[in-house]
Amino acid sequence: MSTESDIREFLASRRAKVTPRQAGLPAYGGNRRVPGLRREEVAMLAGVSVDYYVRLERGHLAGASEEVLDAVAGALQLDEAERAHLYDLARAVARRPARRPTRSRGPLPDSVLRVLDSMTDSPAFIRNGRLDILAVNRLGRALYAPLYTEDAPRPVNVARFQFLDPHGRDFFPDWEQSVNTTVSLLRTEAGRAPGDRDLTGLIGELVTRSEEFRTAWAQHNVRLHHTGRKAFRHPVVGQIALDFDAMELPAQPGLTLTAYSADPDTPAHEALQLLAAWAATTDASTTADPDRTSSR
Repeated sequence: MSTESDIREFLASRRAKVTPRQAGLPAYGGNRRVPGLRREEVAMLAGVSVDYYVRLERGHLAGASEEVLDAVAGALQLDEAERAHLYDLARAVARRPARRPTRSRGPLPDSVLRVLDSMTDSPAFIRNGRLDILAVNRLGRALYAPLYTEDAPRPVNVARFQFLDPHGRDFFPDWEQSVNTTVSLLRTEAGRAPGDRDLTGLIGELVTRSEEFRTAWAQHNVRLHHTGRKAFRHPVVGQIALDFDAMELPAQPGLTLTAYSADPDTPAHEALQLLAAWAATTDASTTADPDRTSSR
């Protein structure tokens, strides 16, 4: 899809989510032909002409000022992730570089890998925006063991496993929430890096082969993924729900380190200890893991 199409569908989908009541507008009668706000209502709330807003929603964000984008974001009640996505789309259609350092390519620095390996009590991994796992510590590889089959393509990709592997649904028990998170992260990355051919290829593969992905992708949801809780159904330790924290690596633009943890003296913490004991008896060490040097 073109960036203009993405803009059109993103703005239309956000407009459909805001009711006149939520926007503080009177709703005369019950016969509204569109869900949410009308274009003229968004234009009024944003302080622009109807013709100009219609042009924006048709994908013509090039030339729109920051003030206009902020006004549209306010009218549509966009959250932080949606607002950032709108700016990414505007930069993409204007062919302007994003306000972030160029994503680096090549092997991860040894210092980053040492930090990852030092996290012995927490499953942890480093991923890019496409959800490729580029490096993982021993406990992290044990947690994600179903993804690391001998015939799995490298680097391991969370989205490809989730939607295309027959074990994906079993591994992620909170299926609907997990699907929404995965697709929203890829949609966010698509706005940040519209020229990423590997990302475009991945999305094309998933749209073609997975109806569930295709349906979720059409919703145009985006999100920032910094902290929360994620559930797994592990073949060795059973179901386990872990807290996670995701931290961007400033010296490695586009990469994120995610670490899982559990409160002490809880079933999840006991499951982590069991997972660590199992990992110690398997070849789960990533000392010579080829994923460490995968290109990004």
